[in-house]
Amino acid sequence: MAKHGFTTNILHCDRRGSVEHGAVHKPIHTSSQYAYADSRELAAVFQGKSGYTYARQGTPTTDALEKKITLMEGGISSLTFSTGMAALSALFTTLLRAGDHLVSSQYIFGNTNSLFGTLQLLGIEITLVDPTDAAAVAAAIKPNTRMVFTETIANPGTQVADLEGIGEICLANNLVLVVDNTLTSPWLFQPRKVGATFVMNSLSKHIGGHAHALGGSLTDTGLFDWSTYPNILDVYKKGPTAGWGMTQIKKKGLRDMGGTLAADAAHRISVGAETLSLRLDKICSNAMALASFLSTHPKVAKVSYPGLASHPQHARADKLFQGRFSMLLGVELAAGVDPFEFLNKLEVVILATHVGDTRTLALPAAHTIYYEMGPDLRAQMGIADGLIRVSVGIEEEQDLLADFNQALAAC
Repeated sequence: MAKHGFTTNILHCDRRGSVEHGAVHKPIHTSSQYAYADSRELAAVFQGKSGYTYARQGTPTTDALEKKITLMEGGISSLTFSTGMAALSALFTTLLRAGDHLVSSQYIFGNTNSLFGTLQLLGIEITLVDPTDAAAVAAAIKPNTRMVFTETIANPGTQVADLEGIGEICLANNLVLVVDNTLTSPWLFQPRKVGATFVMNSLSKHIGGHAHALGGSLTDTGLFDWSTYPNILDVYKKGPTAGWGMTQIKKKGLRDMGGTLAADAAHRISVGAETLSLRLDKICSNAMALASFLSTHPKVAKVSYPGLASHPQHARADKLFQGRFSMLLGVELAAGVDPFEFLNKLEVVILATHVGDTRTLALPAAHTIYYEMGPDLRAQMGIADGLIRVSVGIEEEQDLLADFNQALAAC
């Protein structure tokens, strides 16, 4: 399949595997258990042979989706979970131990920040740094540092991490690098190109694309030597070393914690993924047009979007993401313009949480998804009280511009 393009490979991924009755999509397997005629074969599957035992560890439907994600990210294996947060929780709690040190971007999704609070209660040390400067990551490394975590584009401030610089630092220090690729998706960027060990995607966003299924995934790029990592349990040091990390996550983070992706959700996400490139190209085009329009509007004080030349990391984003800058805008209105009044005047745009949908969404970030974080952390992340987060969809460009224009005029 390597000779074909991104979308062609996704479209034909299922049928090039084992699909029942000649179907082009892997069917939805709802069975929670899998029977064997030979008890020795059953035992072999429990001991590591490929196969299915109990649906908590996966089904043929989730397995087909995992193969598709691995193909998209250019990795060696993937594992799916019920949500993106389940994926991150499984990874951090499986590979880190009390006394370990994690270096992370300070511009992280609110729920990830909350999860870090839980990790600290478990004895894991965390240092938050500005990921736009790789030197800040290097300065934070300690003898007990095991892992570095960053998002490609921050939500909602749109800061773009120095992914190339961070990758070089992790390689030089033999650190696990975890990159959250949710806001870019594998269509715009493959983190393995900067040396990432693991790639996390919230499948609920761009990859699924239609806001009708929750899911998350981890992809192992195959670039890390797990024989050098001290936290792999002896029971999982079997077979090629490249698989040790993911095996431990599957057994301790998925099987034991139970954040399993349902077969129906896996099927919905898998079908949605077929149009990822088509949707995202339209979304990026719309987002660029909307950002350009709002950046010159007299009732708008500031627009944060990596596609704008005024963005601090515009050149970096242009290089990393192939001239496409994803869907997220941070919009601050001019003094005297009430953000709640403005939002209530929008007619096409939906007032809702979520990003990466086919529909354009907006919300007051500080008062909703980042409210629990508190004013100090919001200030550290650059989230102003009046910041409006906009996730751009695939509507006609002129309809979006007209909607924002009329809402601003009405304020």
